[in-house]
Formats: sequence, structure tokens, C-alpha cells
Amino acid sequence: MNKGDFIKAVAEKANCTQKDAGIVFDSMVDTIISVLKGGDKIVIPGFGSFELVKKAATTKMNPLTKKTVKVAACKVPKFKFGKSFKAIFNA
Repeated sequence: MNKGDFIKAVAEKANCTQKDAGIVFDSMVDTIISVLKGGDKIVIPGFGSFELVKKAATTKMNPLTKKTVKVAACKVPKFKFGKSFKAIFNA
């Protein structure tokens, strides 16, 4: 399922237009980005949590050239599903 299919499914489920569902989806993504950039964590009970995780600098080996490459420290977004959400699929 791609973004367009997802928005269409949400619009049908919510009984609204695809345009409105698309606006809500884009607003949700923008809000998640803003909150994570601000250093906060988002917890949605029954669904999961979003947070920004710091990865330390490291060295890796390029498999083609066999040379070591330094990888700089960075921040990466992380999503973890909640226990109750995961339980739905194992019931």
C-alpha cells in the first residue's frame, strides 16, 4: 500500500474526502517531525511511540573496496509499536 492508497482507505473509513484525509495525514507527519526536532517524544497509547535516537560515530568497511569508512554521529527517528497494538496480530 502506498501513500495514495492509504489516504484513500482512511478517507473511506472516516467518511471524508481524500483531500481532507491527505491534509490530515500531511499535518500529522509535519507535527511528528516538529515534535521530534524539538527533542520531545510522542507516545500514542494503544499504538506506539516516536522518538529521536542519537547514533554514535563509528567506522564501517566498504564491502566493495575493503576500505574502512568513518560514519559520522547522527540522529535517527525511531518508532516502536506498543504492546497492545502488537497483541492484536497474535491473538
